[in-house]
Amino acid sequence: MPNHEVLTHEAWIRRRKALLEKEKVWSRLQDELTRERMDLPWEKVDKTYEFDTHAGRKSLADLFGENSQLIVYHFMLGPGWEAGCKSCSFLADHFNPSVPHLNARDVTLLAVSRAPLAEIEPFRTRMGWTFEWVSSFDNDFNFDYDVSFTEQQVEDGSGWYNYEDAGFPSTEGPGVSVFYKDEDGQVFHTYSAYARGLDRFITAYHYLDIVPKGRNEEGLDMTMDWLRLHDEY
Repeated sequence: MPNHEVLTHEAWIRRRKALLEKEKVWSRLQDELTRERMDLPWEKVDKTYEFDTHAGRKSLADLFGENSQLIVYHFMLGPGWEAGCKSCSFLADHFNPSVPHLNARDVTLLAVSRAPLAEIEPFRTRMGWTFEWVSSFDNDFNFDYDVSFTEQQVEDGSGWYNYEDAGFPSTEGPGVSVFYKDEDGQVFHTYSAYARGLDRFITAYHYLDIVPKGRNEEGLDMTMDWLRLHDEY
């Protein structure tokens, strides 16, 4: 770790206040982005999707429960996989504490994977998660929301991911999609994010961003190479 300048308290306060001004600018920009995100146009979901859940088959509209807003995390766990993606698991480790607070604000949070429910459950049990996790094994939901790809798409790099035709190196990718259900039961797609757009959901990263070494990912082949499932450290 490089040597750092060491100052008197008074000099340190001056430097810290200068950085605080930049942090305030960043916070205001975040607020502006949030307003623009809320003002983004919607698209109506006309396609019928049926998911396997612990309470039986449910439609996309059913997944909302009593809430009008739905956050779906597209968890990388494909059919036949022995375990879920470690990066998705990193995000999912933050879900359980958020669920009751989101429910109080008219929001349902759940995960969806293409793996059959019988393959999801053992991994969820191993990880100790209790959030809702459903299977889209026999529908096109993950393909339609650009997080699942055929073997051919992976091979020729033709998959559409993060709003560009840049391909994806796996048949499953990470993402989050948001939906709204009106009083008539109509469902609308309001937002989706992928790649670095998912950082906002990783609380541990926000902690790492304030310590001296930061995320400490420089020099790694991939930024999350240091990650392990939380029972493997």
